[in-house]
Amino acid sequence: MNFLKLKEARIKKKFDKNLKQISEHRIVSQKEIKSVGVLTTASISLSVDLQTKIEAILGVKNVKIYSFKKYSKLDDVSFKYFSEKDINWKGMYVQPSFKGFLEEPFDLLIGYFNEANLYLETAILQSNATFKAGFSGVNPKLYELDISEKTTHVDAFLSELKKYLQILKKLKN
Repeated sequence: MNFLKLKEARIKKKFDKNLKQISEHRIVSQKEIKSVGVLTTASISLSVDLQTKIEAILGVKNVKIYSFKKYSKLDDVSFKYFSEKDINWKGMYVQPSFKGFLEEPFDLLIGYFNEANLYLETAILQSNATFKAGFSGVNPKLYELDISEKTTHVDAFLSELKKYLQILKKLKN
């Protein structure tokens, strides 16, 4: 029996249960955005300089980014990446630096990935961010704002995000 598949099934069951509870009791913050966190995949973060683009377009400083990377015994522990090994059977992240990232109360958390990924979706669900935005087609229950765009069109995604955040008065013009 494949233990990873069994672990994923347990995490998925816990994820669905938590998603239902949270979506019923969600409160959206009206605070202005000053801190931004980003969850993405390693392939996206290696091909695009998200931090620089987000800081330039949204006009915020100190954007923090964490990327999901498939576990490999050859990789060293990094403060930029997390893997399926960093989550326990109960669906809780255990790596201290990533756990700290999730506990940080970001004003905006961007889920910068457009394909379903149990580990990224679980991280977004567990995050203490007060406002969450991401790509439509992933899981609309995770986000307060979801935008339909391709991950390769970073500038288009961020300008659309900025437009909606200004309408919601979460960013100054």
